[in-house]
Amino acid sequence: MSPPPNSGPCAIVIFGSTGDLTLRKLIPALFSLDRQGLLHPSAKIVGFARGEDGDEGFRARCLKAARSEGYGGPACEVAWGRFRGRLVSMRGDYADPAAYAALATVLKRIDTETPVSDNFLFYLAVPPSVAPLIVRNLGSSGLARRGSGTREAGWTRAIFEKPFGRDKDSAHELNALIASVLDEDQVYRIDHYLGKETVQNILALRFANSIFEPLWNREHVMDVQVTVAEKAGVGTRGRFYEEAGALRDMVQNHLLQLMAMVAMEPPVAFEAAAIRDEKLKVLRAIRPVDPAEVDRVAVRGQYGEGSVDGARVPGYRSEPGVVPDSPAETFAALKLFVDNWRWAGIPFYLRTGKRLPATVTEVFIRFGHIPHILFRDLPEEFHCPNELKLRIQPDEGISLTFGAKVPGSAMVIKPVSMDFSYSRAFGDEPAPAYERLVLDALRGDASLFIREDAVAATWAVVQPVLDAWDRNPAPAFPDYAAGTWGPPGANALVDPDGRRWRNPGEP
Repeated sequence: MSPPPNSGPCAIVIFGSTGDLTLRKLIPALFSLDRQGLLHPSAKIVGFARGEDGDEGFRARCLKAARSEGYGGPACEVAWGRFRGRLVSMRGDYADPAAYAALATVLKRIDTETPVSDNFLFYLAVPPSVAPLIVRNLGSSGLARRGSGTREAGWTRAIFEKPFGRDKDSAHELNALIASVLDEDQVYRIDHYLGKETVQNILALRFANSIFEPLWNREHVMDVQVTVAEKAGVGTRGRFYEEAGALRDMVQNHLLQLMAMVAMEPPVAFEAAAIRDEKLKVLRAIRPVDPAEVDRVAVRGQYGEGSVDGARVPGYRSEPGVVPDSPAETFAALKLFVDNWRWAGIPFYLRTGKRLPATVTEVFIRFGHIPHILFRDLPEEFHCPNELKLRIQPDEGISLTFGAKVPGSAMVIKPVSMDFSYSRAFGDEPAPAYERLVLDALRGDASLFIREDAVAATWAVVQPVLDAWDRNPAPAFPDYAAGTWGPPGANALVDPDGRRWRNPGEP
């Protein structure tokens, strides 16, 4: 099999090159791509930030970042010698038009010295408040050229980090600003969850195997749960969480994207437009939340002090940057329905939270009960439905639970599991999400990125909940102890349906 193509000649401009995202994620990802031969020999990386201190300073920070991610040894030192030659930096104020003129000069010089074929990828690794400044200046400076998203030569693309707005209206304003400067096929809205191998494997599981798709519907599935849990608290992100909360930070993007991957129809082809069209259909088919019914389909919570892994930890209101009477939610859960032919009447439960007992992302699918209980004399606990668990992280893999006879003279049925593990099957750990997504953007493959209409659709799902929570005082926060599975009210979403939450890590 021939090796995958490299990125092609290009210059990658990182706005926010001194920031945490660049040093923790982007530089290690680009270094890894280079080591695999997936960056073109002439590719250059330009760091742009207010605090940049020259090429050598940029290179020193990048080397430290690469080493902190576990890269080391003689082979890596040789690879670093090649990679450091790609790194260029410049100091510039994001609001200063002159800085973009200077950037254009730097890019022209790079193209003269090492041709990059006039191909530019702009990565906005900056706070949301700064992104509009950069977009406007990219447009006014002529660096952002329309109609150059997919041309083999002379393309311009831009990667945008979440959040895509703070609410439905601000997201619309941001997208309108971007559309005034770039065409949609030049815009890559990144959700790093979609870059995870195990998320992509949802498509492989469904559409490359004949045994699952016939069961993937309301006739056989009883409910679907998507859980994104974190042991950690907000840490240094207290000020951010005060403005965002769990619903904006996690549900509006990550969880709804996972839900769309699970619920989508088979695309007509494995290509960006077809995949994103089917995901959009799911998001638009989600039953609108009735503002009067928010308390019946949405639950929020906030962690108090408690114990995680045997250590006492503070409550959210004692974290740095958090006000003492904060109403911000660190836990959010929703019950949603997809009103289409495949999923009508089947609940999708979405849940995320900080300071839960485990750090885990999982999609859990519970299939329906058998139509006739042949082994009716067995205790009820053995009449368990079949279950499919898609482990996104950690311990990436898939497990299927079914009933089997226990050896012996009596007919005793016990739940057992067939388990697939990525590490056991393939040896290597899955590639980091940013590595895959940056390479896809360089190649012009937008399959795993979010389109403008999908952003609008996800905000339409959560906006009624946000509005209701803004209007009504938060419940008596904190309402769950750190190290537990969230507030008791979360059970009110599943109990009336005769369901239960699947808590990853529990039997």
